[in-house]
Amino acid sequence: MSKTLIQNTTIVNEGKSFVGSVLIDGPRIEAVFNQENTPPIDDVAIIDATGLILIPGAIDDQVHFREPGLTQKGEIYTEAKAAVAGGVTSFMEMPNTNPQTTTQKELEKKFDRASACSLANHSFFFGATNDNLDQVLATDQRNVCGVKIFMGSSTGNMLVDNEQTLSNIFAKTKMLIATHCEDEGIIRANLKAFHEKYGDGMSFDKHPIIRSAEACYKSSSAAVALAKKHDTRLHILHISTRREAELFTNDIPLKDKRITAEACIHHLWFSDSDYATKGANIKWNPAVKTSEDRAGIWQALLDNRIDVIATDHAPHTIEEKSDNYWNAPSGGPLVQHSVLAMMDFVNQGKISLERMVEKMSHAVAECFQIEQRGYIRPGYFADLVLIDPKKSTSVTRESLLYKCGWSPFEGHNFSSSIHSTFINGRKVFDGNGFDESRTGLALTFSR
Repeated sequence: MSKTLIQNTTIVNEGKSFVGSVLIDGPRIEAVFNQENTPPIDDVAIIDATGLILIPGAIDDQVHFREPGLTQKGEIYTEAKAAVAGGVTSFMEMPNTNPQTTTQKELEKKFDRASACSLANHSFFFGATNDNLDQVLATDQRNVCGVKIFMGSSTGNMLVDNEQTLSNIFAKTKMLIATHCEDEGIIRANLKAFHEKYGDGMSFDKHPIIRSAEACYKSSSAAVALAKKHDTRLHILHISTRREAELFTNDIPLKDKRITAEACIHHLWFSDSDYATKGANIKWNPAVKTSEDRAGIWQALLDNRIDVIATDHAPHTIEEKSDNYWNAPSGGPLVQHSVLAMMDFVNQGKISLERMVEKMSHAVAECFQIEQRGYIRPGYFADLVLIDPKKSTSVTRESLLYKCGWSPFEGHNFSSSIHSTFINGRKVFDGNGFDESRTGLALTFSR
């Protein structure tokens, strides 16, 4: 049978929740029905989803899947599989691999690899450097999610710190530019001072002081100023401070915004008080900061100054993370539990289910102008997730699908579970196993 009917489910879509059914024909949604007007349909596979919640699949606009060159940490195959198990049906992957995705040739290699092995739909950011503007301008904005600029060194060697180069990229690039914003001068001065004071035994709770709120705001405000000067389409990633949220507006619709922002799961979940127990496992760049910063990010998310939720999924091996502060790398794996983490926040009353779906699906599609995804609409691709709100999920090492084999959520019991994940109309994950007979598709963009 080419058609599937998911029936008797609570559909969460476009600000509304209602009990109904979704008819899938091949890779796309054919129709959406309220429960009372679902017609008899012949020759269709029935999925009774009574008691389950149906949402459009989450679209994660910032992941690091580590392939090529860093595959001891993760691979496109393993991390995309974890994403699918977590209700993430599409991802956009970052360029700081080895080799870096800073030429059109390396970009093409990533797309070829994903088409061969990724269960999820996918796109890849093209990386800007101090000397590859010609390659940046050759990027096809219909088929590539955006250009990534590290305005702060982070993990890897892609710091763009030449002011004229930055100005040229912002002035000449017509597609979306996504930035990692931390001021390198401030961070280097802090690193020197703290190493002199504390030596090799420094504790991880100094990380948000070294990679400070000042460093984040200085860089983010510079990016906003450049974007306003050149009317650039700017998207600032992983906002980590209350003050940065003041840089963004909520007085126009998302579709009309030229400057947008992202919040990440770890900045919504953790605060600096968690370094005492989590240590290196919550060492990210930008750093997890104070509870006041966390509250400010939440407020900006809820009032639409911050537009989307992502993970910045960035795995490292257990051995790497077991090192001291100076050697343990920044980043951690999150993509298997991002939807479940947000469901916990829904249950706590911090965000509504409808707003969660808006920030993880609808708004990402709008922000990046993704074609025919991110909503439960007739004609759109059937990227769908069924959530069981009454079945909990315990995070154990044995349950993890990441190649790195650990999670900052180990020991936590999420209140919900992913019942099944549909990608392009096929049930790819059923809560236990995977259908790996086909891979996901490359995302396209209406630009």
